[in-house]
Amino acid sequence: MYLHHSPARTPAVRLSRTALKPSLRLTLRQGVIALGLTLGLGLVASQKAQAAWEPTKPVEFIVPAGTGGGADQMARFIQGVVTKHKLMKQPMVVLNKSGGAGAEGFLDVKNDKGNAHKVVITLSNLFTTPLATAVPFNWRDMTPVAMLALDQFVLWVNEDSPHKTAKAYFEAVKAGPDRSFKMAGTGSKQEDQIITVMIEKAAGKKIAYVPFKGGGDVAVQLVGNHVSSTVNNPIEAESHWRAGKLRALCVFDQKPMPYKSKVTASQSWADLPTCASAGLPVDYLMLRGLFMPPGVTPEQVGFYLELMKKVRETPDWKEFMEKGAFNQTFMSGQEYFDWLAKNEFRHRELMKEAGFLAR
Repeated sequence: MYLHHSPARTPAVRLSRTALKPSLRLTLRQGVIALGLTLGLGLVASQKAQAAWEPTKPVEFIVPAGTGGGADQMARFIQGVVTKHKLMKQPMVVLNKSGGAGAEGFLDVKNDKGNAHKVVITLSNLFTTPLATAVPFNWRDMTPVAMLALDQFVLWVNEDSPHKTAKAYFEAVKAGPDRSFKMAGTGSKQEDQIITVMIEKAAGKKIAYVPFKGGGDVAVQLVGNHVSSTVNNPIEAESHWRAGKLRALCVFDQKPMPYKSKVTASQSWADLPTCASAGLPVDYLMLRGLFMPPGVTPEQVGFYLELMKKVRETPDWKEFMEKGAFNQTFMSGQEYFDWLAKNEFRHRELMKEAGFLAR
């Protein structure tokens, strides 16, 4: 008889916590913890590397306008707040590049692709300059960062003017011969002259427009009674109004300004009527925006967005907004982009109607 010998079954080997030596268990656990820490720290480091860009050298703050005007004052104010509150490790250097109605500054930013150490504050010459001069520039050639505010325009006359109200001024323009009124303004075929043309069309009379380099010069001309009126921004004429040398007649907005603190002995910004409600059917607001060169990264844009957020949270900003009677509208991202596109179209129509488009 053939006997088949079956070997005994070998017990299955199970690797369990109890089967491991204490030293081996400790080593494995330490390895897992170390791996987890390495991966976690690597992820945090990666996130910080993406979000923590900041300037490594001085930042050029370009002003495409002359000194003393609204854009120049806002840029220098922001520079001062950043320095005072130590909001940035590197300094800001304000540079005025007003040549060619601001084209000098815009082209400088456009042609400095990828330079995140340069920003530009814009006014509505962002639209008017390329439309009027055919300079090879469009706001889409830069990187939009944020709308900082909208700036108002006020109709100003000398305190000695016989025109006490906007209606009286407007009626006098309508009743007088062409060009009997002189309007001082910043630049040619820009915001001030656009408003002047709108007043002309409403009155059916021509106004002699006299261009100057900046809003500061414009205010001085009116203080000296060398012109009949101006449509300066509030911040450009506030000190002269406070000193009793100029008279504010109305604001070119669709609603009154909210600032109720007295500037003169008897008036606050909130006391000014809208020009339309005072019988002068014109309204216009101007951009105070921030752009960067093309080709910068979202992280670099994010740094300046966060910087402006910190600036806007200071009591200095609140005081500056009230002193300059700004419309405190803030935008960024797609909302800002859409606003820019809409207002580019509006300026094209206004300038076409005024005959200001380059041929």
